[in-house]
Amino acid sequence: MHKLEGIAAPLLIDNLDTDQIMPKQFLRIITKEGLDQGVLYDLRFEPDGTPKPGFVLNRAAYRGANILIGGANFGCGSSREHAVWGMQQLGIEAVIASSFAEIFFGNALANRLLLITLAPDQVDALAAETVAAPGSHVTIDLVDMSVRSAGGLAFPFTLGQRHKQMITEGLDMVGATLRQLADIEAFEQRHHAEAPWTRVLHA
Repeated sequence: MHKLEGIAAPLLIDNLDTDQIMPKQFLRIITKEGLDQGVLYDLRFEPDGTPKPGFVLNRAAYRGANILIGGANFGCGSSREHAVWGMQQLGIEAVIASSFAEIFFGNALANRLLLITLAPDQVDALAAETVAAPGSHVTIDLVDMSVRSAGGLAFPFTLGQRHKQMITEGLDMVGATLRQLADIEAFEQRHHAEAPWTRVLHA
């Protein structure tokens, strides 16, 4: 994937933590399935489970949104990776914010959830456009490294080369590591030659 385009939904909540993104009652699973039901549950649903009509992702214009425009320090709190998995199952492919919590940032990019960091005023401008024109599209271009809106906004961003490769080539952390398999095996051979007692023998 070299370009991502879709409906952007504004969710400008500063310090939105992973407990809010994926509440604890949805962690009692042995697989990743069904996590989309728990994403932002207390914001999306009433206590009886009916959708809150005023919440952005429940509004008709934003249904199918695959890009979130978030507040500062997005994803703070606990290290639960379920927050990333659930967002992806809900259809979220990218989050644009002015800053991200460090552990969430690592979990997201390890699972190919694209995170884009822009200046606060740029985030606010994008969000304002999506509020003024609900359902408008945003395009994230990983070739020219820019975020562009349907209304003509254009902002550059940066992304580490490893993470850019993972996103564009569809690799998770395991896949990215296996790209270096030859180097890993060569290192193992050198290490075992120098310290043969460290070799693990398999029956």
